[in-house]
Formats: sequence, structure tokens, C-alpha cells
Amino acid sequence: MNLSSDQMIFWQYGFFKLNGTIVFTWALMIVLVAGSVLITRRLSMDLKRSQWQNLLEIIVLGIETQITDLGLKQPRTYMGFLGTLFLFVALASLFTLIPGYTPPTGSLSTTTALALCVLVAVPYYGIAAQGVGGYLKSYAEPTIIMLPFNIISELSRTLALAVRLFGNMMSGAMIIAILLTITPFIFPIAMSALGLLTGMVQAYIFSILAGVYIAAATRGRERPVKAAKP
Repeated sequence: MNLSSDQMIFWQYGFFKLNGTIVFTWALMIVLVAGSVLITRRLSMDLKRSQWQNLLEIIVLGIETQITDLGLKQPRTYMGFLGTLFLFVALASLFTLIPGYTPPTGSLSTTTALALCVLVAVPYYGIAAQGVGGYLKSYAEPTIIMLPFNIISELSRTLALAVRLFGNMMSGAMIIAILLTITPFIFPIAMSALGLLTGMVQAYIFSILAGVYIAAATRGRERPVKAAKP
């Protein structure tokens, strides 16, 4: 059993390798794109809607509520990014039920790429909400002395996101591999189910942390409200 998709080599030419991480990552992206097209191709704007569309709208409204609770006032703006992060990590765990599949999130390169996406998204949304000057000014708050510490914090939390997700996903695969060698078959099945649940929790935590970082970057200073003249 491969603990990491990096160990699965499908094609190699010199220094170029096509490993499981690349193949499974692109497969997940194709599934996400195809699934979104199939799910949304027959949506209706009329009052009479299918039960499937009603369920889909309930899920979307629930996600909007979660994003709003993070402090983001326009949840539709961030739903595409945060929802994609959640679905990618969640499907990577769900597909472990397929024989021969190894989740790409068990590779440090994949989790680093996901963390870098968050690193880029935070200043992107922050600048869009506050402008370049307002966002850069937040690095020097409350005093200019905090500038290097805020920059280090930005980089360290990106590293923490990558290592946390990698460690949690890799630990599940390692436990299953150990149990396969010393226990009957039923115990690894139970651990696979537990690993699936853990993967869903990690997907939720990863997207929530990304939302928290974006909320901190987009939160501007509150302006005093002027009293209305009589």
C-alpha cells in the first residue's frame, strides 16, 4: 500500500515524472468541473422547482450562513473559493473508498499548493475590500514595530495550514497500512470509515481557517457615524 501518491509513478522520461499526485489531482478537478456542470444545468427560476434544486438551495444558504458568521458580509463573493477548497479536500477523502486510489492530499506538495492558494487569496480579497494602501497599512498595526512580525505570521500560518492537512491525511493512511499487516480485514475497514470522517472534518477546518484569514484581511476600520442634523 502506497502511503503517498508521490510514490505511484505512471510515466517517467528523464527528470519528468507523472506520478499519482498529478493524475489524481487532475482527476479530482475534472470531477469537480463536470459535477458542477451537471448539477446546475437544469436549474429553474420559476416558483415550481424540483426537490433536488430545493435541497441544493438549502445547502447553498447554509454555506452562506457559515461564511457570514466568519465576518464576511458578502458571502457570494467568497463562496466559489472557499467552496472549492472544501470540495477538493472532501472528495480527496471520499474517493479513498475506490480501490487503488491514493488521496493527493496525502502529499506535501498538494497541501502546500492549497496553502499557497490561501496565501494568494488573502491579499487579493484584502486589497479588493480595502484598497492597496488600506491593506498594506494593516501590516503596521497597531505600531510599525509589528510589521516584521505580521509578515512572519502570514508566512508561518501558510506553512501551518500545509503541514496540518498533510499530517492528518498521511496519519490516516499510515494507520490503515499498519493495521492491514497485523489485524483482520474488518479493522482496516472500520479505520477507513473513521479516516473518511476525519477527512471531511479536515476539509471543513481548512476552508473555515481560510475564511477566517480572508475575513481578517477584509475587515477595515470602522468609520464614526455622523449624527443626523435635525
